[in-house]
Amino acid sequence: MSNKHDRKDEYTPEELHQERKYGLFWYSWLWHILRPVALLLCVLVVVVGIVMAGWNWIDRSFFAPVDAQDATPVAFTVSSGQSLTRVANNLETAGLIHNRTVFKYYADFLGYGQKIQAGDYQVNKAMSMHEIMDLLTTGDGNPITRNITIIPGWTVTDIAAYLKKQGAIQTEEEFLALCRGGQDFSAYYYVNDVLKTGNVSQRLYALEGYLAPDTYEIYTDATAQDIVKKLLSQTEAVYQDAYHDRAAQLGMTMDQVITLASMVEKEAKTNDFARVSAIFHNRLKQNMSLGSDVTIKYVSGVKRMSLSNEDLNLNSPYNTYRYKGLPPGPICSPSGAAIQAALYPDEQFLAENYLYFCSKDPNTGELHFSRTLEEHNQAVSIYAPLWQAFDKEQGL
Repeated sequence: MSNKHDRKDEYTPEELHQERKYGLFWYSWLWHILRPVALLLCVLVVVVGIVMAGWNWIDRSFFAPVDAQDATPVAFTVSSGQSLTRVANNLETAGLIHNRTVFKYYADFLGYGQKIQAGDYQVNKAMSMHEIMDLLTTGDGNPITRNITIIPGWTVTDIAAYLKKQGAIQTEEEFLALCRGGQDFSAYYYVNDVLKTGNVSQRLYALEGYLAPDTYEIYTDATAQDIVKKLLSQTEAVYQDAYHDRAAQLGMTMDQVITLASMVEKEAKTNDFARVSAIFHNRLKQNMSLGSDVTIKYVSGVKRMSLSNEDLNLNSPYNTYRYKGLPPGPICSPSGAAIQAALYPDEQFLAENYLYFCSKDPNTGELHFSRTLEEHNQAVSIYAPLWQAFDKEQGL
């Protein structure tokens, strides 16, 4: 016996009405939920389409290669000191990018602006803007400049050896010859003053002390003379106008200041510059010999800390044990700090009349200072064995 509700056509009108009503409710509820989702999906599809179309247009108009089919090499040069704006302008003019403004701001945004390197590059129109940026920042082009760094305390011969090693000069002798005479650089007032001194013939190099320590950017095709001029010009920047006034107060010339500063540079670490300067000033005032080992080492080439009697008796105007006063000229290129110390010695050491110093630790450069000869001799007896041990360790 079948149930009358097993088939829809056996429902009563009231039951069919209720079932239709119930079904419509669920359809309505599902549509209420699905309709905004469907609308959202449609909107997203449209937005994504617009964004992709917009990006494709932006990419084609600004970032993509100007002509993906044209790989013909185009010579492009970035000159030393050229601004990012100028580089962008030149790229657009050469037809290598779509828009110079976009290139500039995009390079700044990615941090490429300060990384573009001078050089000669082979670029082509099939390269994207980003590929061009990568090329210009790698320095793979033939560089037209190089950096050189001159260290405080280097002598003219040290500088020549370094420049030769860096490939900046062809031979050391050419550079040394220019520095030995100095006549080619008499247009610099301080070089001219040196050439006019009566002791210039006693110097190993007329330009010693005037090749200012610093890091320089020079052209790869710079001559030895160009490099000397670059280094000499920096001396004028380091030796401020106020230094001339201070030197006059001390009764010193610029050359004497540079000479004293070079000795300070070689004798001490930066923290002791002013103290060592004060000792030299005190000895000069009392007409004592300066007794500086570094002046003997400069002219003799000796590297030992412990000088022999033969070293101390060297017959040279650079022997400040044998000859009073400053040596004929500087013995290295002093730093700005050493020049300042030469002009402004330690006031306390001046007032308390310190006259002696010696090495306390050869490895650290720490110094021991004394007022009297007796105190100094006692310090030497303590520390001299350390100097001898150091020389032995160094094979000297």
